[in-house]
Amino acid sequence: MNSSIEILKRKIETFTPELAEAFIRIVDNLDTTPKSNVPQFQLDEVLNRIQFHSENSKTKLDFFKSIAELEKICA
Repeated sequence: MNSSIEILKRKIETFTPELAEAFIRIVDNLDTTPKSNVPQFQLDEVLNRIQFHSENSKTKLDFFKSIAELEKICA
C-alpha cells in the first residue's frame, strides 16, 4: 500500500497546474463517506426505535432482548 501511495505522490508532483486543478476537483467530488455493511432499512429501524423511546420515556428499551436474539442467530 505504501509503495502505491509513493508512486501516486510522484505522479501528482509532475502534474501541470491545470491538471493539478482538475485532479483536485475530481478528488473533491469523490464520496468519502464511510460505508456501513448494515443495510439502510436496519439503520432506519434503530433510529426510529431510539426516537420512539426518547419521546416515550416510560417505555423500556428491548436492547437486552435484541442482543439475546442476535446471539442466537450468530451462534
